[in-house]
Formats: sequence, structure tokens, C-alpha cells
Amino acid sequence: MADCGRAKHGNASGESASPLSGKKKAQPQSPGSRSRYQVSAPGHCFKKVTLTKPTFCHNCSDFIWGLVGFICEVCNFMCHEKCLKTVRTVCSCMAPSLVRVPVAHCFGPAGQKKRFCCVCRKHTEGNAALRCEVCELHVHSDCAMFSCGDCRLCHHDGTQDIDTFHHHWREGNIASGARCEVCRRTCGSSDVLAGMRCEWCGLTAHAACYVIVPPECDLGRLQGMMLHPAAVRLCSRNFSKMHCYRISESCPNDLDNSDEVDTSSPGTAKETSPPTPPDSGKQTLRVFDGDDAVKRGTFRLLSIPRITKNEEVVEAALRAFYLPDEPQRYELVEAGSQPTLHTDDILNRNGTPTDNKSIFKECPPEAWLIRAKLQETENLKVYAGWLKVGVAYISISVSRTSTVDSIIQEVLTQLGRQEEDASRFNLIEVHMGGKQVLRQVLTGQELVLEKLREIRKISLRQMNQTRVYITESMNRVVQVKLLVGGLPLLLSKEEYSALLQEHMAIKSHLVTITHAYGSQGAVALQISCFSEAERIYMLAKDTTVNNKQLNVVVVPDILHDKLARDEASTLLVFVNPKSGGLKGRELLYGFRKLLNPHQVFDMTNGGPLAGLHTFLQVPRFRVLVCGGDGTVGWVLGVLEAIRHKLACPEPPIAIVPLGTGNDLARVLRWGGGYSGEDPHHILLSVDEAEEVQMDRWTILLDAQDLSEDAQDNGFLEPPKIVQMNNYFGLGIDAELSLDFHHAREEEPGKFNSRLHNKGVYVKVGLQKLSHTRNLHKDLKLQVDKQDVELPSIEGLIFLNIPSWGSGADLWGSEADSRYAKPRIDDGMLEVVGVTGVVHMGQVQSGLRCGIRIAQGNYVRITVTKPIPVQVDGEPWIQSPGHIIISAAGPKVRMLKKSKHKQKKQSANLKDGRSESPCSSDGGH
Repeated sequence: MADCGRAKHGNASGESASPLSGKKKAQPQSPGSRSRYQVSAPGHCFKKVTLTKPTFCHNCSDFIWGLVGFICEVCNFMCHEKCLKTVRTVCSCMAPSLVRVPVAHCFGPAGQKKRFCCVCRKHTEGNAALRCEVCELHVHSDCAMFSCGDCRLCHHDGTQDIDTFHHHWREGNIASGARCEVCRRTCGSSDVLAGMRCEWCGLTAHAACYVIVPPECDLGRLQGMMLHPAAVRLCSRNFSKMHCYRISESCPNDLDNSDEVDTSSPGTAKETSPPTPPDSGKQTLRVFDGDDAVKRGTFRLLSIPRITKNEEVVEAALRAFYLPDEPQRYELVEAGSQPTLHTDDILNRNGTPTDNKSIFKECPPEAWLIRAKLQETENLKVYAGWLKVGVAYISISVSRTSTVDSIIQEVLTQLGRQEEDASRFNLIEVHMGGKQVLRQVLTGQELVLEKLREIRKISLRQMNQTRVYITESMNRVVQVKLLVGGLPLLLSKEEYSALLQEHMAIKSHLVTITHAYGSQGAVALQISCFSEAERIYMLAKDTTVNNKQLNVVVVPDILHDKLARDEASTLLVFVNPKSGGLKGRELLYGFRKLLNPHQVFDMTNGGPLAGLHTFLQVPRFRVLVCGGDGTVGWVLGVLEAIRHKLACPEPPIAIVPLGTGNDLARVLRWGGGYSGEDPHHILLSVDEAEEVQMDRWTILLDAQDLSEDAQDNGFLEPPKIVQMNNYFGLGIDAELSLDFHHAREEEPGKFNSRLHNKGVYVKVGLQKLSHTRNLHKDLKLQVDKQDVELPSIEGLIFLNIPSWGSGADLWGSEADSRYAKPRIDDGMLEVVGVTGVVHMGQVQSGLRCGIRIAQGNYVRITVTKPIPVQVDGEPWIQSPGHIIISAAGPKVRMLKKSKHKQKKQSANLKDGRSESPCSSDGGH
């Protein structure tokens, strides 16, 4: 916020200095004195060290041969002596100065892959670590408080005019085989934090090369399916980024709690050991950076020589808190009291004074508070915000009498806009914290210098992450949109409005129901007040209606006129994180990083409706469903229910198989299960997939014959309706599915592996070996209004796709003149019988096929006694009655993976050069 920096560690002119030109002369006053080396990148504080283990250079990624290296005492940046002249990577303490638009991160627990902390540059493997769910920021839990709000800007609030879209660069954690866009040499590394990557287009470059890359970003290879940030509008003032992106906040390593961790100074080992013994020559100090840290009990540990000049202690404290200021501007104060340690004082913990200036005759206190010395004037950087001017900020001298109004007037004068009315502009204080970006409008007569002193007194770290912006006042129309689900089904708008009024006391003059989804029990709300939107959001999470918990998500506006008008189709991604063990969660994370997180939806938070409602007005889009066959059926069911409201009523659908059987994914060439394929390659496969049609079928259960008397009386209940995509089974196969379902309900935590799930199927199948049902005696079958005599079977299965039971070909491939060759779009069902568990096992192993019974497009079944049935793997016991299967309206459009892409995939995975930022994740 204030203009300050380490002049002795940076070169203001930007010219490279000799690595020895900045070397200080030896100073005999204290053993703590050390040589410093000057570089062209600001903020670094290099010292020469002797290497005791294999070390790599963070600048060129090469191995450092010999015993001498140079390390930054602030951020642990290590390099060769020859590389000191070419270092362009700024120190972590200068990260807030590089932020273009402050955007908070969404921290969650880190994955299992080796990553490097973007603050202290050490690897996070084996340590408590966090990662941003939206970008490639990885940090230790105790480093997270020093990260700044430099996440991707994925939407705007309607006040910004995004005319150009720039690269968003992030250092390190890229594939080791990635190549520089400028020099075409390898720029990635698996040994250190090195290389730069744009988090939108995936372009990679060296830290010394990326500065010459044109700033405009074209979103790269995924441009056609990307939801452009300029096309997403979201009024999110009262909502965190976790709420905006519908990300679960159940992270065990919450950032708020990480502030309670005792941490040590960067550049030294993390000191969690007991205090240093008296004869070690070292002493350990606890240093607080402000009143808030003292109140919370959060501090940094400093290990310093027993006899040390105070200025060196202050400098070490500044390095520990990643503050790029001069030590002469600060002083140490004993925590809890006022005595101050002056510049000439010597800390001596040996019990004897070193000279007459030493004020500590006994052991000095171990807890210290670092304070900024009061200045009569300060330089304040005022950033121009979204005003279209040719400079990033204006530097203003602030004195005791400087008010907000006077600073606004001076800034306008320097910008050449002194003729404009100053009352139309505001000064906004912005705290760019890693987890939350806070904004506060400063009042006109507020004394700015006092405000700066107040922030520094609370926290020096907070001061380093704070900026002042000048913005033009606007009368914005507030439009916050929420989607509330979990309501009773099939009500009208008026009934839903009355229900919300009863349970949440909504203010009708501020809240409007724009859409009612009766079949889903959900309503879309448009709210014209931030505080009312926040109240409804928080209250809905604690409200139950008819003993059912409500769910609520924040919905962005997609400005379809800002979308690309060519043949490109934006991609809507659904991920079921409960499918495939932890693979669903990792895919969710990978797609959020590669795409705009506003187009990636967690199906455990609002289901498919949240995504389809968000894309309501998008004229062309595709859908990618990551889950099992049940998840795909869920999406297709909701799509069928609301397709009449969509601008694109029939979006084609691709699949990433995360379930157990994945029969539909097998037929469409997406494979029998997800095996860790790079999410970037998955998206390319979706982009190149071919479109096919697929039949869907409606099953009416308990449908009775309507006699004339029954029609006149009108007392019969409507039949239960179920949609079928893959197959419908009665008898032994449904019974096995039912037993598996019961086992999973008893111990759901064990069913997170495809192999384990198949093992349970085998187990329940073996228990049914001696079971006989004589199913043919309990059923009557009609196909296309023709009675069909059933053979002696234990199971009857109706197939829509040529895959059953995890890829088995139940119908068989042999030609038969009585039947046409099955296809997924032929408008026909294949009717097959199995004689028992042994027959099913033989089909699974490919030794036999099922008993072909019939083929047709209209099926009627009469059930004379209760029987297990299952539709696409969802089983239950069906009571006696009639079952009718018929075509369910128009065919659905699916995406089939191209054969060409399948052949190229194995070669691409072996290629060292990867366009994906996730390629080294193996599935991140």
C-alpha cells in the first residue's frame, strides 16, 4: 500500500549488476553480519552458501556442480553464481506488487503428487499442504497466510469492461518435459519450482523468456469449449469464491485454522524442536507482526546468534514475514510492554553485556513485536482500477493532513482529469489476502496517514497485501441469482413462493422467482439486494421442508452475446466425486484448472439442474458427464425434464467412466473405466468426438388396463414412470444387483474401488448358485402386441445397448435371419434370457451368449408375483401388475470417441511435451 522496497536488494533501473558489485564490505561489529548480492529481480536477499547435498538451480533448472550456491534468505530461491545476472523471478515478498486484479484463492487439501510451495519454494510432499481448487497455487499450511489474492479472474460483476484478455502466469509445478514457447528449450522441472505457465491457454516459458511473450491470451487449444470470463457476470460481493464456484468448504486444513500454527523463518529449517540449549551459540525468538498476531498467538520463530545487532534481528524478522521493507523503518518492541530495542543495542543472551549500550543485563524476553516507526510523510500508490488510463498507479505523498478527498483530487490532477467532479470517485482499500479479498470504501474526510498506521499496527503482513484503488462511483443494478432445491415436487410458482415465505420469510419486493422446476423441486431466485441474498443463502442451508434439507447454489449469468459465434460449443462438465474413489475429486480439480470453474459442476452440490439452469440461454453447448451409468442416467433424466426451457434442447453428451459397469461408456468407446488419463487429453477427445443418436425408453410400472367404468370413475393412481438407457432386467440379475445394493448401503465406505465392487458381485453370485425361481412361470410377455412364449429361464433382460454386466455381449455376435443386427439407434429392444448364475458367468467370460427371445419396439409384461427388477443398475422389488416399455420421445445425442483419437492417445501419452498443466499429475 505504501511505496517502499529493498533498494539494496533490487535494481530500480532494471539493469543487471555484477554478482560481486553488490557485495558488502566485511563488518566486524557482529557475527551476524553476512555478505549480500544484488540482482535485477526485486525483493531477493541472496547470500553465498556451501552445498551439502545435490541441488538444482531455480533459474535454469540445471544441476549446480561444485560446493557453492546462492540462496535468497527470504524465499529460498537457489541459483548458480553465473545465473545471478539473469534472475528475473521476483521474490515471494514482492508477489502482491505483481497482482493485476485481486482475486481470492479457493484453498482445499492438496493431492498426493509432488508439488512445490509457491511461497517458500520447498516441496510439499510429506507436509500439511493446501492447493487452490481453481489455479495451480500450492502452499504449505503455514505459508498460506503469506499468499496473496492472485487467482484467475473467471467472471466480472458488470462494472468492468474487459476489452483485452491477458495471460495469467504462474511459476512452477509444470510438466518436466514442457517446452518454452520462445526458445523451444525445456522449461519445466520436477526438482525445483521453475518455469512459467499461463493458467488459461497452457503456454509455458522460462522466467527470462515469458516477459517477451505478447500479453494477449487466446485461451489456447481449448478455446472452443472454454467459457470465456468476459461472458460470465456474477454479483458476488457478499459471497466467497468457494460459494461462487460451488466448492465444498469441508477442507480439514482450513486456512483460518492455519493461522494458529507456530511457524519458523523461511530460509532456515522449520523449527518445531525445543528451545535451543544455552551452549549452542544460538537463541530462538518469537516475533509477532502486529496486535492481531499477539491476540491470536500466531508468531514466527527466529533462530539468531546470541550476540546480534538489533538491525539484523529486525531484518531477519522482516524476512520471516515476507516483508520487502528496509529494517531502518522498523523497531522491535517487547510483546506486552513498551520497551524498545534501538538500532545500536546488542542482543546478548550470555548474561554479560558486550558494551555499555547493551540494555539487557539478563536473558532478554523471547517474545517480540515488530513495529513500523512513525513517519511524518509516506508515499502511497493509488491504483487506477478499471479506469482506462495509461498507468497502473499514481504515487502520492501523504502527510498528517491528507484526507481521502484531497488524495482523490490530486490523483485526478495527475491523470489529467482535474475537470471532472471529484465526488464521482471513491478511494477503496483492498486487502488482497490469499483466501479472501476484502474491499472497504474510505470516507471523504478520513485521514489517510492515520489509516496506514492503523493497518500496520494491526498486522504488517496485512499492510503488505493492501492496496488503494480509485474507482468511479456507479449506480449498479444488483442482481444476485440463487437456485434453491430440495422443495416439494410439482408445485406452481405461487405455491413455491408461499412455501419460501413461510420457511425463510423472503422479502417479496426484493426476491423474484424467475423459473420454477416442479419436476425437480427447485426454483431460481433473482434478488436485488446483497444482504437479502446472503441471508437467504445462509438460511436455506439450515432449513428443512417436509423433513428434507434444502440446498442452494449461487448461479452466474452467462452473457450469450459474448460467446463465440462460430461452430464452437462451450462444454458443460458434470463430475460425481463419489464415483471411482478419489478419482472423481481429482477430475473435478483438474477440469476446474483447465476450464472456467463456472462451467464445471460437482453433482453432489445441486445435481445436474444447477449446470443446466446456468446454461439455460447458451445456444450451443456440449455436456461431459464424469461418473457411472447411474450418473449419466441422472443427467439424461433432468435434461429430458427441462429440455423445453433450454436454448439448446439436445446437447450431445460425452462420458468419463467412473462407475463399476460403465456399459454405455464402453459402447461409445470411452472405455470400461477411468485409469488416470490426463484431463487435458480427455477434453481434446471430447472436442474431436463424433455425434451419434441413442434410443431412450420409458417404463410404466403397475400400469393397469383402463376399463370404461374405471375411466368414468377416474380413481386409479397414475403408473410409476422410469426412464431406461442401457437395459432392464427381471429375475436373477436384478436379484444380484439388489444384494449388492444392500451390501453397499450397510458399509458404503468400502465401495470405493471398481475391483472391490466386482468382487462383491462375484460373492453374491456364488450364494445364488443353487437358487431356482422358474421365472418363466411368473411372467407373461408381449412384444409388438404378439404373445411370446418364454423358455425355462431365471432372468429376463431387455437390452438397448450391446453391452451388459461390465462389457459382456449378452445378445451375441452371430448372425440370425430372424433378427436385425442391434444398434443403439435402431428403435428396437433385444429380449434375452439367462438360465441362472452359471449361465451369467459364462456370458461374462465370453464362453456363451444369452438366449435370444425377441426383438421389438413395444413390450408388455404381466407380473403375477413380487419379483426383483433393475433399471440401469438401480434395483427394487416390483409388486404384481403390468409393465409397459415404449420409446421415450426423441432420441438423445451422444458423443462417441473417434477411433483416430484412440490410436493417437498412446503415442501422445509417451510424448514428453505436453500442453496440459496437469500432465504431470497423472489425472489431476
